[in-house]
Amino acid sequence: MTEAPETRLKRLRMRSWRRGIKEMDIILGTWSDERLATLDDGTLDIYEVLLEENDQDLYRWVTGQEDAPEHLRPLLAQIAEHANAI
Repeated sequence: MTEAPETRLKRLRMRSWRRGIKEMDIILGTWSDERLATLDDGTLDIYEVLLEENDQDLYRWVTGQEDAPEHLRPLLAQIAEHANAI
């Protein structure tokens, strides 16, 4: 059974707001509220992979403390730009 698009967005938004550390709740939660509905299915697939990553790693990647894996860099660049604006 295929997940309805609106169900997928709700699930991803919830996972964005319910992370392991508060900093990532704020960064990913606010980003998902603003951007998830505008993403195509391929980018949503990458975002789902990103959500499987450890919060400490995600935080270091978003803040530029470490280089992110190549396959996540374009999306993380968007998220980092958002994080710098909040």
